[in-house]
Amino acid sequence: MNENTGDAIDTTVPHSARIWNYWLGGRDNYEVDRVAGDAFRARFPGITVGARAARYFLARAVRYLAGEGGIRQFLDVGTGLPGVDNTHEIAQRVAPESRTLYVDRDPLVIAHARALLTSAPEGATQYLQADIREPEVILERAAEHLDLGRPVALMLMGILGHIEDLDEARDLARRLVAGLPSGSYLVHYDSTSTSEDYVAAIAGYNAQAPVPYILRDPEELRPFYDGLELVEPGLSSCSRWRPDTLALGLPEEVHQYGAVARKP
Repeated sequence: MNENTGDAIDTTVPHSARIWNYWLGGRDNYEVDRVAGDAFRARFPGITVGARAARYFLARAVRYLAGEGGIRQFLDVGTGLPGVDNTHEIAQRVAPESRTLYVDRDPLVIAHARALLTSAPEGATQYLQADIREPEVILERAAEHLDLGRPVALMLMGILGHIEDLDEARDLARRLVAGLPSGSYLVHYDSTSTSEDYVAAIAGYNAQAPVPYILRDPEELRPFYDGLELVEPGLSSCSRWRPDTLALGLPEEVHQYGAVARKP
């Protein structure tokens, strides 16, 4: 859950980006967020494992793209609050010349990003305040920072669940991908309705959240990749997408599902 809530920073109500930051062990949160995060975790204890699995999925996907995929440009839309091992940091460890543009509607996220995220001198890290519901605006402004004639990795990490209408969510992803050249990639994950306890916890959260989060069946996520070439192992539980080691067998599944797909 990484929501875009508007123009004012309100520290009196829970904020999903700060709650997510709390679950990941970050410090950019307030007491109201920790209380809400603990209440959610009491209903669904697996949320911390899921949050971390989603973060590790991002890390493995970016390492793959900057390495084997040869990608040097990353467009991270709905990025959420900075944490450990952000997109640009992982990419620049592999290829220091990598460029990353972070996009979020939320001024809290942009303020923290500008303060905390710095680039290797060979590359670039920049920030754009924009709304995912305006993909053409994002692409137009992204062209000021990235070369959209060369492949780009589009990162949509936990953001499309905040678009309540599934057809609209699919359309927004399609329009963003359409603005990128052949050889670009979509990296996406969202939380799914694969646990009754998770569904119940989200229902409690949505009853008070300014921006609800919609859990979907994994099969409902597949059309996000229509027309794209899925990288093995395809759509899977985030913990099982190319895990770093299989010495102890496949990791336990989590309820966050994601994939990496190439635009032909």
